[in-house]
Amino acid sequence: MATASSSSPSSSGVPERRGIPAAAFVEDVQTYLSQLGLDVNSALAFLQERLQQYRLVEMKLLAQQRELQAKIPDIEKCLDVVATLLAKKGAGEALIADFEVSEGIYSRACIEDTDSVCLWLGANVMLEYSCEEATTLLQSNLENARASLEVLVADLQFLRDQVTVTQVTIARVYNWDVHQRRTRQVAAPMDS
Repeated sequence: MATASSSSPSSSGVPERRGIPAAAFVEDVQTYLSQLGLDVNSALAFLQERLQQYRLVEMKLLAQQRELQAKIPDIEKCLDVVATLLAKKGAGEALIADFEVSEGIYSRACIEDTDSVCLWLGANVMLEYSCEEATTLLQSNLENARASLEVLVADLQFLRDQVTVTQVTIARVYNWDVHQRRTRQVAAPMDS
């Protein structure tokens, strides 16, 4: 992102959050413009560009959030299946399960006592784990996914705050410019 606003920190004092630059709240537009060395049109263009950058980051974060929100229930289902296998193992009874072979194609399986499960790790890689190891791995993955989701939600809130501050700054700069033009128009006929 552009660096012009890094010279004017936000009112909260936080220069950025995980690579997302903080937007500066502008108290005095004239001081803001002179500090950055910009005219009104350049400042508005810069702020609009920053707003677009925030929107792009927001779209990326929302996609990551959707992925995590879809991943968490899958991990929970896997944990439930492993727990069910462990419970059935102790009881000595077989587990009848329907599983998806391919999209829309299911098969029924009778799972006898088992000491291991196979987990997809991604990139077409599947590994066999003992049920205890699988439970530990899945619990760890679930905790990591929930923590990542929490961070993403905080990032999105920070980003939305920056979008709001930037929109307010755009409005303040624009309104200040309109006021300055009107002042000049009123003063011009009196000078003649």
